[in-house]
Amino acid sequence: MATLTAHRRFQRLAILAFVFIIITYLLLDRVPRHGQRPAPEYVRSSFDWANRRQKHAILESSMVHLPDGIIRDLPRIQHEFSKDEPNEAHNKTQRQRQEAVRNATRKSWDSYREYAWGSDELAPLTLVGKESFSGWGATLVDSLDTLWIMGLKKEFTEAVDMVAAIDWDNSTATSCSLFETSIRYLGGLLSAYDLSQEEILLQKAEELGNMLYAAFDTPNHFPANAFDFEDARDGRLVADKREASAAVGSLSLEFTRLSQITGDPKYYSVIDNIKTAFERTQDTTTLPGMWPTYIDLRNGFQVTEGTYSLGAMSDSAYEYLSKMYALLGGLDPTYEKLHVKAMETVKKHLLFRPMLPDIYPAVSPDILFSGTALSNGPTIELWPDVQHLGCFAGGMFALGGRMFHRDDHVTIGEQLARGCAWAYDAFPTGIMPEVSKMVACDTTDLAPCNWNESRWKKDEDLPKPFSGVQDAQYLLRPEAIESVFILYRITGKRDLLDTAWRMFNSITKATETKFAYSAISNVQAGGGTSKINSMESFWIAETLKYFYLIFSEPDVISLDEYVFNTEAHPLKLPKANGN
Repeated sequence: MATLTAHRRFQRLAILAFVFIIITYLLLDRVPRHGQRPAPEYVRSSFDWANRRQKHAILESSMVHLPDGIIRDLPRIQHEFSKDEPNEAHNKTQRQRQEAVRNATRKSWDSYREYAWGSDELAPLTLVGKESFSGWGATLVDSLDTLWIMGLKKEFTEAVDMVAAIDWDNSTATSCSLFETSIRYLGGLLSAYDLSQEEILLQKAEELGNMLYAAFDTPNHFPANAFDFEDARDGRLVADKREASAAVGSLSLEFTRLSQITGDPKYYSVIDNIKTAFERTQDTTTLPGMWPTYIDLRNGFQVTEGTYSLGAMSDSAYEYLSKMYALLGGLDPTYEKLHVKAMETVKKHLLFRPMLPDIYPAVSPDILFSGTALSNGPTIELWPDVQHLGCFAGGMFALGGRMFHRDDHVTIGEQLARGCAWAYDAFPTGIMPEVSKMVACDTTDLAPCNWNESRWKKDEDLPKPFSGVQDAQYLLRPEAIESVFILYRITGKRDLLDTAWRMFNSITKATETKFAYSAISNVQAGGGTSKINSMESFWIAETLKYFYLIFSEPDVISLDEYVFNTEAHPLKLPKANGN
Protein backbone atom coordinates (compact mmCIF):
# COMPACT_ATOMS: atom_id res chain seq x y z
CA MET A 1 0.00 0.00 0.00
CA ALA A 2 2.83 2.35 0.90
CA THR A 3 4.48 1.53 -2.41
CA LEU A 4 1.27 2.35 -4.33
CA THR A 5 0.86 5.64 -2.46
CA ALA A 6 4.45 6.61 -3.22
CA HIS A 7 3.93 5.73 -6.87
CA ARG A 8 0.82 7.92 -7.08
CA ARG A 9 2.64 10.75 -5.35
CA PHE A 10 5.43 10.45 -7.92
CA GLN A 11 2.89 10.55 -10.77
CA ARG A 12 1.28 13.70 -9.36
CA LEU A 13 4.66 15.38 -8.96
CA ALA A 14 5.63 14.42 -12.50
CA ILE A 15 2.40 15.86 -13.88
CA LEU A 16 2.82 19.05 -11.86
CA ALA A 17 6.41 19.39 -13.03
CA PHE A 18 5.33 18.92 -16.65
CA VAL A 19 2.58 21.54 -16.31
CA PHE A 20 5.04 23.92 -14.64
CA ILE A 21 7.54 23.51 -17.48
CA ILE A 22 4.87 24.16 -20.13
CA ILE A 23 3.54 27.26 -18.36
CA THR A 24 7.05 28.58 -17.80
CA TYR A 25 7.90 28.05 -21.48
CA LEU A 26 4.78 29.88 -22.61
CA LEU A 27 5.41 32.77 -20.25
CA LEU A 28 9.06 33.05 -21.22
CA ASP A 29 8.08 33.05 -24.87
CA ARG A 30 6.10 36.23 -24.19
CA VAL A 31 9.03 37.91 -22.46
CA PRO A 32 11.21 39.87 -24.89
CA ARG A 33 14.63 38.38 -25.43
CA HIS A 34 17.68 40.59 -25.41
CA GLY A 35 17.21 43.33 -28.03
CA GLN A 36 13.58 42.40 -28.65
CA ARG A 37 10.30 43.86 -27.47
CA PRO A 38 6.82 42.39 -27.16
CA ALA A 39 4.96 42.45 -30.46
CA PRO A 40 2.44 45.31 -30.52
CA GLU A 41 -1.13 44.22 -30.05
CA TYR A 42 -2.92 44.40 -33.38
CA VAL A 43 -6.47 45.73 -33.12
CA ARG A 44 -8.54 45.04 -36.21
CA SER A 45 -10.68 47.90 -37.51
CA SER A 46 -14.35 47.49 -36.69
CA PHE A 47 -15.53 47.44 -40.34
CA ASP A 48 -14.10 44.94 -42.81
CA TRP A 49 -13.74 46.89 -46.04
CA ALA A 50 -12.06 43.96 -47.77
CA ASN A 51 -15.33 42.02 -47.78
CA ARG A 52 -17.63 44.92 -48.59
CA ARG A 53 -19.89 44.11 -51.52
CA GLN A 54 -18.99 46.40 -54.43
CA LYS A 55 -21.74 47.99 -56.47
CA HIS A 56 -19.52 48.57 -59.52
CA ALA A 57 -17.12 45.69 -59.07
CA ILE A 58 -14.08 45.25 -61.30
CA LEU A 59 -13.87 41.60 -62.27
CA GLU A 60 -10.61 39.92 -61.41
CA SER A 61 -10.29 38.82 -65.01
CA SER A 62 -10.40 42.49 -66.06
CA MET A 63 -7.78 43.70 -63.61
CA VAL A 64 -4.48 45.05 -64.92
CA HIS A 65 -1.54 43.38 -63.19
CA LEU A 66 1.84 44.86 -62.42
CA PRO A 67 4.02 44.81 -65.55
CA ASP A 68 6.03 41.66 -66.12
CA GLY A 69 9.64 41.52 -67.13
CA ILE A 70 13.14 41.93 -65.80
CA ILE A 71 13.44 45.15 -63.86
CA ARG A 72 15.72 47.52 -65.73
CA ASP A 73 18.94 48.92 -64.34
CA LEU A 74 17.87 52.52 -64.03
CA PRO A 75 20.39 55.32 -64.60
CA ARG A 76 22.35 56.39 -61.55
CA ILE A 77 20.57 59.28 -59.85
CA GLN A 78 22.93 60.30 -57.06
CA HIS A 79 26.27 62.00 -57.46
CA GLU A 80 29.23 59.66 -56.90
CA PHE A 81 30.15 61.04 -53.51
CA SER A 82 32.80 58.35 -53.01
CA LYS A 83 34.98 60.20 -55.53
CA ASP A 84 34.89 63.43 -53.54
CA GLU A 85 37.88 64.49 -51.50
CA PRO A 86 37.40 63.33 -47.88
CA ASN A 87 37.27 66.24 -45.47
CA GLU A 88 36.85 65.55 -41.75
CA ALA A 89 36.14 69.19 -40.90
CA HIS A 90 33.36 69.21 -43.49
CA ASN A 91 31.92 65.94 -42.17
CA LYS A 92 32.00 67.22 -38.59
CA THR A 93 30.08 70.33 -39.58
CA GLN A 94 27.39 68.26 -41.28
CA ARG A 95 27.06 66.00 -38.24
CA GLN A 96 26.56 69.05 -36.02
CA ARG A 97 23.93 70.40 -38.39
CA GLN A 98 22.23 67.02 -38.51
CA GLU A 99 22.08 66.91 -34.72
CA ALA A 100 20.48 70.36 -34.64
CA VAL A 101 17.73 69.08 -36.95
CA ARG A 102 17.28 65.98 -34.80
CA ASN A 103 16.92 68.17 -31.72
CA ALA A 104 14.22 70.25 -33.44
CA THR A 105 12.43 67.03 -34.30
CA ARG A 106 12.68 65.76 -30.73
CA LYS A 107 11.27 69.01 -29.43
CA SER A 108 8.34 68.86 -31.86
CA TRP A 109 7.65 65.17 -31.24
CA ASP A 110 7.98 65.33 -27.47
CA SER A 111 5.43 68.14 -27.28
CA TYR A 112 3.07 66.27 -29.59
CA ARG A 113 3.52 63.21 -27.37
CA GLU A 114 2.89 65.23 -24.21
CA TYR A 115 -0.02 67.41 -25.27
CA ALA A 116 -1.68 65.91 -28.36
CA TRP A 117 -0.92 62.17 -28.35
CA GLY A 118 -3.15 60.39 -30.86
CA SER A 119 -4.54 63.63 -32.31
CA ASP A 120 -3.91 64.68 -35.87
CA GLU A 121 -1.68 67.56 -34.89
CA LEU A 122 -0.49 69.73 -32.04
CA ALA A 123 -1.61 73.34 -31.67
CA PRO A 124 1.83 74.66 -30.65
CA LEU A 125 0.64 77.81 -28.87
CA THR A 126 -2.35 76.49 -26.91
CA LEU A 127 -0.81 73.01 -26.48
CA VAL A 128 -3.92 71.03 -27.35
CA GLY A 129 -4.64 68.42 -29.99
CA LYS A 130 -6.37 69.30 -33.26
CA GLU A 131 -8.32 66.97 -35.51
CA SER A 132 -7.78 68.03 -39.11
CA PHE A 133 -7.41 64.71 -40.94
CA SER A 134 -10.12 62.38 -39.64
CA GLY A 135 -8.76 61.96 -36.12
CA TRP A 136 -6.63 58.89 -36.82
CA GLY A 137 -3.42 60.56 -35.65
CA ALA A 138 -1.96 62.20 -38.77
CA THR A 139 1.22 63.36 -37.02
CA LEU A 140 1.58 59.93 -35.43
CA VAL A 141 1.54 58.06 -38.76
CA ASP A 142 3.18 60.78 -40.84
CA SER A 143 6.19 60.87 -38.50
CA LEU A 144 6.93 57.14 -38.33
CA ASP A 145 9.61 56.99 -41.01
CA THR A 146 11.21 60.24 -39.83
CA LEU A 147 11.62 58.77 -36.35
CA TRP A 148 13.15 55.61 -37.81
CA ILE A 149 15.53 57.49 -40.13
CA MET A 150 16.73 59.75 -37.32
CA GLY A 151 17.43 56.78 -35.07
CA LEU A 152 14.70 57.70 -32.59
CA LYS A 153 13.81 54.04 -32.16
CA LYS A 154 12.22 54.37 -28.70
CA GLU A 155 9.84 57.00 -30.05
CA PHE A 156 9.23 54.88 -33.15
CA THR A 157 8.36 51.81 -31.09
CA GLU A 158 5.93 53.75 -28.94
CA ALA A 159 4.29 55.20 -32.05
CA VAL A 160 3.92 51.77 -33.66
CA ASP A 161 2.18 50.47 -30.55
CA MET A 162 -0.32 53.32 -30.91
CA VAL A 163 -0.76 52.83 -34.66
CA ALA A 164 -1.55 49.15 -34.11
CA ALA A 165 -4.85 50.15 -32.50
CA ILE A 166 -6.07 52.64 -35.13
CA ASP A 167 -9.66 51.92 -36.14
CA TRP A 168 -10.27 53.33 -39.62
CA ASP A 169 -14.01 53.05 -38.96
CA ASN A 170 -13.76 55.39 -35.98
CA SER A 171 -13.30 58.91 -37.31
CA THR A 172 -13.93 62.38 -35.95
CA ALA A 173 -15.45 63.29 -39.33
CA THR A 174 -18.07 61.84 -41.66
CA SER A 175 -15.73 61.88 -44.65
CA CYS A 176 -12.07 62.17 -45.57
CA SER A 177 -9.97 63.29 -48.50
CA LEU A 178 -8.82 60.31 -50.54
CA PHE A 179 -5.75 62.28 -51.60
CA GLU A 180 -4.69 63.43 -48.12
CA THR A 181 -5.42 60.06 -46.54
CA SER A 182 -3.40 58.29 -49.21
CA ILE A 183 -0.30 60.48 -49.09
CA ARG A 184 -0.16 60.92 -45.30
CA TYR A 185 -1.58 57.74 -43.81
CA LEU A 186 -1.13 55.07 -46.48
CA GLY A 187 2.20 56.48 -47.64
CA GLY A 188 3.39 56.82 -44.06
CA LEU A 189 2.51 53.23 -43.19
CA LEU A 190 4.07 51.76 -46.33
CA SER A 191 7.28 53.73 -45.92
CA ALA A 192 7.63 52.81 -42.26
CA TYR A 193 7.04 49.17 -43.19
CA ASP A 194 9.64 49.31 -45.98
CA LEU A 195 12.18 50.68 -43.51
CA SER A 196 11.41 48.62 -40.40
CA GLN A 197 9.63 45.49 -41.67
CA GLU A 198 7.17 45.84 -38.78
CA GLU A 199 4.43 43.50 -39.96
CA ILE A 200 1.70 45.32 -38.09
CA LEU A 201 2.30 48.43 -40.20
CA LEU A 202 1.59 46.43 -43.33
CA GLN A 203 -1.56 45.03 -41.75
CA LYS A 204 -2.80 48.55 -41.03
CA ALA A 205 -1.79 49.70 -44.51
CA GLU A 206 -3.75 46.87 -46.09
CA GLU A 207 -6.78 47.67 -43.95
CA LEU A 208 -6.61 51.29 -45.07
CA GLY A 209 -5.95 50.32 -48.67
CA ASN A 210 -9.09 48.20 -48.70
CA MET A 211 -11.08 51.15 -47.40
CA LEU A 212 -9.65 53.62 -49.91
CA TYR A 213 -10.17 51.13 -52.74
CA ALA A 214 -13.89 51.76 -52.24
CA ALA A 215 -13.33 55.28 -53.63
CA PHE A 216 -13.04 53.64 -57.05
CA ASP A 217 -16.40 51.87 -56.69
CA THR A 218 -18.02 54.44 -58.97
CA PRO A 219 -19.86 54.03 -62.29
CA ASN A 220 -16.72 54.80 -64.35
CA HIS A 221 -14.13 53.66 -61.77
CA PHE A 222 -12.59 57.12 -61.49
CA PRO A 223 -12.15 57.89 -57.79
CA ALA A 224 -14.27 60.08 -55.56
CA ASN A 225 -11.83 62.24 -53.63
CA ALA A 226 -14.59 63.32 -51.23
CA PHE A 227 -14.75 59.95 -49.46
CA ASP A 228 -17.99 59.93 -47.48
CA PHE A 229 -17.85 56.86 -45.23
CA GLU A 230 -21.56 55.97 -45.37
CA ASP A 231 -21.82 56.52 -49.12
CA ALA A 232 -18.68 54.46 -49.64
CA ARG A 233 -20.07 51.54 -47.64
CA ASP A 234 -23.28 51.62 -49.64
CA GLY A 235 -21.64 52.06 -53.06
CA ARG A 236 -23.11 55.52 -53.64
CA LEU A 237 -19.90 57.40 -54.43
CA VAL A 238 -19.48 59.23 -57.74
CA ALA A 239 -16.44 61.00 -59.14
CA ASP A 240 -16.50 64.79 -59.11
CA LYS A 241 -17.27 67.01 -62.08
CA ARG A 242 -14.43 69.34 -61.05
CA GLU A 243 -11.60 67.49 -59.36
CA ALA A 244 -8.08 68.73 -58.74
CA SER A 245 -5.63 67.04 -61.07
CA ALA A 246 -3.30 66.45 -58.11
CA ALA A 247 -6.04 64.59 -56.25
CA VAL A 248 -6.54 62.06 -59.04
CA GLY A 249 -2.92 61.98 -60.20
CA SER A 250 -1.23 61.47 -56.83
CA LEU A 251 -2.49 58.06 -55.75
CA SER A 252 -0.27 55.98 -57.99
CA LEU A 253 2.86 55.52 -55.87
CA GLU A 254 0.99 54.45 -52.74
CA PHE A 255 -1.46 52.10 -54.47
CA THR A 256 1.25 50.59 -56.66
CA ARG A 257 3.57 49.94 -53.73
CA LEU A 258 0.70 48.28 -51.85
CA SER A 259 0.17 45.92 -54.79
CA GLN A 260 3.89 45.20 -54.96
CA ILE A 261 4.10 44.27 -51.29
CA THR A 262 0.81 42.36 -50.94
CA GLY A 263 0.67 40.76 -54.38
CA ASP A 264 -2.93 41.96 -54.77
CA PRO A 265 -3.32 43.55 -58.23
CA LYS A 266 -6.52 45.46 -57.51
CA TYR A 267 -4.77 48.58 -56.19
CA TYR A 268 -2.47 48.89 -59.18
CA SER A 269 -5.29 48.14 -61.61
CA VAL A 270 -7.34 51.21 -60.69
CA ILE A 271 -4.20 53.34 -60.93
CA ASP A 272 -3.43 52.05 -64.40
CA ASN A 273 -6.91 53.16 -65.46
CA ILE A 274 -6.05 56.71 -64.38
CA LYS A 275 -2.71 56.58 -66.20
CA THR A 276 -4.51 55.57 -69.39
CA ALA A 277 -6.82 58.58 -69.05
CA PHE A 278 -3.88 60.95 -68.58
CA GLU A 279 -2.19 59.44 -71.63
CA ARG A 280 -5.35 59.68 -73.74
CA THR A 281 -5.90 63.36 -72.95
CA GLN A 282 -2.36 64.77 -72.80
CA ASP A 283 -2.43 66.18 -76.33
CA THR A 284 -6.10 67.22 -76.30
CA THR A 285 -6.02 70.01 -73.71
CA THR A 286 -5.90 73.74 -74.42
CA LEU A 287 -2.20 73.53 -73.49
CA PRO A 288 -1.11 70.23 -75.06
CA GLY A 289 1.37 68.35 -72.91
CA MET A 290 -0.17 69.43 -69.62
CA TRP A 291 -3.50 68.89 -67.91
CA PRO A 292 -5.63 71.69 -66.47
CA THR A 293 -5.76 72.25 -62.74
CA TYR A 294 -9.28 70.81 -62.62
CA ILE A 295 -10.58 67.76 -64.49
CA ASP A 296 -14.14 66.51 -64.96
CA LEU A 297 -13.89 62.90 -63.77
CA ARG A 298 -17.61 62.20 -63.66
CA ASN A 299 -18.04 62.68 -67.39
CA GLY A 300 -15.12 60.60 -68.55
CA PHE A 301 -12.00 62.63 -67.66
CA GLN A 302 -12.79 65.81 -69.59
CA VAL A 303 -9.95 68.35 -69.70
CA THR A 304 -11.59 71.51 -71.01
CA GLU A 305 -10.56 74.11 -68.42
CA GLY A 306 -7.73 76.52 -69.14
CA THR A 307 -5.59 77.06 -66.02
CA TYR A 308 -2.25 75.25 -65.78
CA SER A 309 0.36 75.33 -63.03
CA LEU A 310 2.77 73.33 -60.88
CA GLY A 311 1.25 74.84 -57.76
CA ALA A 312 -1.72 74.00 -55.57
CA MET A 313 -4.18 71.44 -56.92
CA SER A 314 -1.83 70.35 -59.74
CA ASP A 315 1.67 69.85 -58.34
CA SER A 316 2.05 66.17 -57.45
CA ALA A 317 0.21 64.90 -60.52
CA TYR A 318 3.38 65.84 -62.42
CA GLU A 319 5.75 64.85 -59.61
CA TYR A 320 4.53 61.24 -59.70
CA LEU A 321 5.16 60.57 -63.40
CA SER A 322 8.93 60.01 -63.28
CA LYS A 323 8.65 58.42 -59.85
CA MET A 324 6.18 55.83 -61.13
CA TYR A 325 8.62 54.96 -63.89
CA ALA A 326 11.22 54.25 -61.20
CA LEU A 327 8.85 52.36 -58.89
CA LEU A 328 7.87 50.05 -61.76
CA GLY A 329 11.51 49.39 -62.56
CA GLY A 330 11.29 51.08 -65.95
CA LEU A 331 8.81 48.48 -67.18
CA ASP A 332 6.11 50.97 -68.22
CA PRO A 333 7.55 53.46 -70.74
CA THR A 334 4.28 55.40 -70.74
CA TYR A 335 5.37 57.27 -67.64
CA GLU A 336 8.57 58.46 -69.33
CA LYS A 337 6.57 59.77 -72.27
CA LEU A 338 4.06 61.54 -70.02
CA HIS A 339 6.80 63.12 -67.91
CA VAL A 340 9.08 64.34 -70.69
CA LYS A 341 6.25 65.80 -72.75
CA ALA A 342 4.80 67.58 -69.71
CA MET A 343 8.17 69.03 -68.70
CA GLU A 344 8.79 70.35 -72.21
CA THR A 345 5.43 72.14 -72.07
CA VAL A 346 6.23 73.52 -68.62
CA LYS A 347 9.60 74.74 -69.90
CA LYS A 348 8.01 76.53 -72.84
CA HIS A 349 4.96 78.08 -71.20
CA LEU A 350 5.26 78.17 -67.38
CA LEU A 351 8.88 78.89 -66.54
CA PHE A 352 10.17 82.44 -66.36
CA ARG A 353 13.31 84.29 -65.40
CA PRO A 354 12.72 87.15 -62.96
CA MET A 355 13.82 90.64 -63.87
CA LEU A 356 16.55 91.29 -61.29
CA PRO A 357 17.77 94.70 -60.08
CA ASP A 358 21.31 95.86 -60.78
CA ILE A 359 22.55 95.25 -57.25
CA TYR A 360 24.80 92.24 -57.80
CA PRO A 361 28.57 92.79 -57.85
CA ALA A 362 29.21 90.24 -60.57
CA VAL A 363 26.84 87.96 -62.44
CA SER A 364 23.16 87.96 -61.50
CA PRO A 365 21.88 84.69 -60.00
CA ASP A 366 21.02 82.08 -62.61
CA ILE A 367 17.51 81.39 -61.34
CA LEU A 368 14.10 80.47 -62.69
CA PHE A 369 10.57 80.26 -61.30
CA SER A 370 7.38 78.51 -62.35
CA GLY A 371 4.20 80.52 -62.83
CA THR A 372 0.66 79.91 -64.05
CA ALA A 373 -0.44 79.66 -67.68
CA LEU A 374 -3.92 80.62 -68.86
CA SER A 375 -4.81 79.11 -72.21
CA ASN A 376 -7.94 79.05 -74.33
CA GLY A 377 -6.09 77.33 -77.17
CA PRO A 378 -5.14 80.14 -79.54
CA THR A 379 -3.66 82.40 -76.85
CA ILE A 380 -1.51 81.58 -73.84
CA GLU A 381 -0.87 84.07 -71.04
CA LEU A 382 1.75 83.65 -68.31
CA TRP A 383 1.10 84.87 -64.79
CA PRO A 384 4.43 85.23 -62.93
CA ASP A 385 2.97 84.19 -59.59
CA VAL A 386 5.21 82.11 -57.32
CA GLN A 387 3.78 79.53 -54.94
CA HIS A 388 5.84 77.94 -52.20
CA LEU A 389 4.08 74.70 -53.12
CA GLY A 390 5.58 74.95 -56.60
CA CYS A 391 9.14 74.94 -55.26
CA PHE A 392 9.15 71.13 -55.52
CA ALA A 393 9.57 71.56 -59.28
CA GLY A 394 13.35 71.92 -59.10
CA GLY A 395 13.70 68.46 -57.62
CA MET A 396 11.20 67.05 -60.11
CA PHE A 397 13.06 68.42 -63.14
CA ALA A 398 16.43 67.25 -61.84
CA LEU A 399 15.22 63.77 -60.88
CA GLY A 400 13.53 63.21 -64.23
CA GLY A 401 16.51 64.69 -66.04
CA ARG A 402 18.83 62.13 -64.48
CA MET A 403 16.42 59.28 -65.04
CA PHE A 404 15.73 60.03 -68.69
CA HIS A 405 19.19 61.34 -69.70
CA ARG A 406 18.04 64.94 -70.07
CA ASP A 407 20.92 67.07 -68.81
CA ASP A 408 19.03 70.21 -69.81
CA HIS A 409 16.28 69.26 -67.37
CA VAL A 410 18.84 68.78 -64.60
CA THR A 411 20.09 72.30 -65.29
CA ILE A 412 16.54 73.67 -65.17
CA GLY A 413 16.01 71.81 -61.91
CA GLU A 414 19.02 73.53 -60.38
CA GLN A 415 17.88 76.95 -61.61
CA LEU A 416 14.44 76.40 -60.06
CA ALA A 417 15.81 75.09 -56.76
CA ARG A 418 18.23 77.98 -56.46
CA GLY A 419 15.42 80.36 -57.38
CA CYS A 420 13.35 79.36 -54.36
CA ALA A 421 16.42 79.48 -52.12
CA TRP A 422 17.12 82.99 -53.45
CA ALA A 423 13.51 83.97 -52.67
CA TYR A 424 14.07 82.84 -49.08
CA ASP A 425 17.01 85.22 -48.75
CA ALA A 426 15.03 88.09 -50.27
CA PHE A 427 12.64 88.51 -47.31
CA PRO A 428 13.43 89.88 -43.83
CA THR A 429 12.73 86.57 -42.09
CA GLY A 430 14.84 84.60 -44.56
CA ILE A 431 11.70 82.72 -45.67
CA MET A 432 9.66 83.11 -48.86
CA PRO A 433 5.89 83.65 -48.62
CA GLU A 434 3.12 81.22 -49.48
CA VAL A 435 2.16 83.12 -52.67
CA SER A 436 3.84 86.12 -54.28
CA LYS A 437 4.16 87.80 -57.66
CA MET A 438 7.32 88.79 -59.52
CA VAL A 439 8.24 90.79 -62.59
CA ALA A 440 9.23 88.37 -65.35
CA CYS A 441 11.71 88.96 -68.13
CA ASP A 442 9.93 89.22 -71.47
CA THR A 443 12.84 87.63 -73.33
CA THR A 444 12.69 84.41 -75.29
CA ASP A 445 14.34 81.13 -74.28
CA LEU A 446 14.43 82.19 -70.61
CA ALA A 447 17.29 84.61 -71.28
CA PRO A 448 18.28 87.27 -68.70
CA CYS A 449 17.08 90.85 -69.08
CA ASN A 450 18.00 94.30 -67.78
CA TRP A 451 16.19 95.87 -64.85
CA ASN A 452 13.34 98.18 -65.84
CA GLU A 453 12.13 100.31 -62.95
CA SER A 454 8.94 101.34 -64.73
CA ARG A 455 7.84 97.73 -65.10
CA TRP A 456 8.17 97.19 -61.39
CA LYS A 457 5.14 98.50 -59.52
CA LYS A 458 6.09 98.94 -55.89
CA ASP A 459 2.67 98.61 -54.25
CA GLU A 460 4.13 97.56 -50.91
CA ASP A 461 7.45 97.60 -49.12
CA LEU A 462 8.66 94.59 -51.09
CA PRO A 463 12.13 93.50 -52.14
CA LYS A 464 12.83 93.79 -55.85
CA PRO A 465 11.69 92.13 -58.13
CA PHE A 466 8.60 91.10 -56.12
CA SER A 467 5.58 93.16 -57.14
CA GLY A 468 3.04 91.69 -54.76
CA VAL A 469 2.47 89.22 -51.95
CA GLN A 470 -0.94 87.60 -52.06
CA ASP A 471 -0.31 85.36 -49.04
CA ALA A 472 2.52 86.29 -46.67
CA GLN A 473 2.24 83.22 -44.45
CA TYR A 474 4.81 80.49 -43.96
CA LEU A 475 3.09 77.25 -43.00
CA LEU A 476 6.23 75.19 -42.19
CA ARG A 477 6.23 73.91 -45.75
CA PRO A 478 8.98 71.63 -47.17
CA GLU A 479 9.03 72.22 -50.92
CA ALA A 480 12.04 74.55 -51.09
CA ILE A 481 14.33 72.37 -48.97
CA GLU A 482 12.99 69.31 -50.80
CA SER A 483 14.42 70.58 -54.08
CA VAL A 484 17.66 71.76 -52.49
CA PHE A 485 18.09 68.28 -50.97
CA ILE A 486 17.45 66.49 -54.27
CA LEU A 487 19.79 68.83 -56.16
CA TYR A 488 22.54 68.24 -53.62
CA ARG A 489 22.16 64.46 -53.88
CA ILE A 490 22.22 64.70 -57.69
CA THR A 491 25.00 67.26 -58.22
CA GLY A 492 27.08 66.97 -55.04
CA LYS A 493 27.56 70.77 -54.98
CA ARG A 494 28.53 71.57 -51.41
CA ASP A 495 27.36 75.17 -51.42
CA LEU A 496 23.83 73.75 -51.30
CA LEU A 497 24.59 72.46 -47.80
CA ASP A 498 25.27 76.00 -46.64
CA THR A 499 22.11 77.15 -48.38
CA ALA A 500 20.12 74.49 -46.54
CA TRP A 501 21.68 75.44 -43.20
CA ARG A 502 20.83 79.10 -43.75
CA MET A 503 17.23 78.12 -44.56
CA PHE A 504 16.99 75.90 -41.48
CA ASN A 505 18.22 78.64 -39.16
CA SER A 506 15.85 81.19 -40.68
CA ILE A 507 12.89 78.86 -40.31
CA THR A 508 13.59 77.81 -36.75
CA LYS A 509 14.32 81.38 -35.65
CA ALA A 510 11.02 82.64 -37.07
CA THR A 511 8.80 79.73 -36.03
CA GLU A 512 10.12 78.37 -32.74
CA THR A 513 7.84 78.50 -29.70
CA LYS A 514 8.56 77.47 -26.14
CA PHE A 515 7.44 73.90 -26.77
CA ALA A 516 7.45 73.36 -30.55
CA TYR A 517 7.29 75.29 -33.85
CA SER A 518 4.42 77.24 -35.39
CA ALA A 519 3.38 78.55 -38.77
CA ILE A 520 3.69 82.33 -39.02
CA SER A 521 1.41 84.94 -40.55
CA ASN A 522 3.89 87.26 -42.27
CA VAL A 523 7.37 86.53 -43.61
CA GLN A 524 7.85 90.26 -44.21
CA ALA A 525 8.01 90.95 -40.48
CA GLY A 526 11.66 91.62 -39.79
CA GLY A 527 11.26 91.73 -36.02
CA GLY A 528 9.16 89.29 -34.06
CA THR A 529 6.88 87.06 -36.08
CA SER A 530 3.20 86.48 -35.41
CA LYS A 531 2.48 82.78 -34.85
CA ILE A 532 -0.82 81.22 -36.02
CA ASN A 533 -1.02 78.16 -33.76
CA SER A 534 -0.54 75.50 -36.44
CA MET A 535 2.02 72.71 -36.79
CA GLU A 536 0.79 70.42 -39.55
CA SER A 537 2.02 66.85 -39.71
CA PHE A 538 4.25 67.60 -42.70
CA TRP A 539 6.57 69.63 -40.45
CA ILE A 540 8.03 66.41 -39.03
CA ALA A 541 7.12 64.18 -41.97
CA GLU A 542 8.67 66.36 -44.67
CA THR A 543 10.42 69.58 -43.71
CA LEU A 544 12.56 68.26 -40.87
CA LYS A 545 13.19 64.98 -42.71
CA TYR A 546 14.61 66.74 -45.77
CA PHE A 547 16.79 68.97 -43.60
CA TYR A 548 18.07 65.91 -41.74
CA LEU A 549 18.78 63.96 -44.92
CA ILE A 550 20.71 66.71 -46.68
CA PHE A 551 23.17 66.75 -43.76
CA SER A 552 23.31 62.93 -43.55
CA GLU A 553 25.69 60.57 -45.29
CA PRO A 554 24.50 60.28 -48.92
CA ASP A 555 23.73 56.56 -48.58
CA VAL A 556 21.03 57.30 -45.99
CA ILE A 557 17.83 56.89 -48.04
CA SER A 558 19.69 56.98 -51.35
CA LEU A 559 17.77 58.27 -54.35
CA ASP A 560 18.96 55.16 -56.16
CA GLU A 561 17.16 52.92 -53.65
CA TYR A 562 14.05 54.88 -52.69
CA VAL A 563 11.48 57.15 -54.27
CA PHE A 564 9.69 59.74 -52.15
CA ASN A 565 5.95 60.22 -52.29
CA THR A 566 4.66 63.78 -52.14
CA GLU A 567 4.56 63.62 -48.32
CA ALA A 568 8.29 62.72 -48.25
CA HIS A 569 7.68 59.07 -47.44
CA PRO A 570 10.48 56.99 -49.02
CA LEU A 571 9.20 53.86 -50.76
CA LYS A 572 11.63 51.07 -51.55
CA LEU A 573 12.42 50.60 -55.22
CA PRO A 574 12.03 46.94 -56.19
CA LYS A 575 15.05 45.09 -57.49
CA ALA A 576 15.32 42.28 -59.99
CA ASN A 577 15.50 39.72 -57.17
CA GLY A 578 12.23 40.83 -55.56
CA ASN A 579 10.89 43.51 -53.22
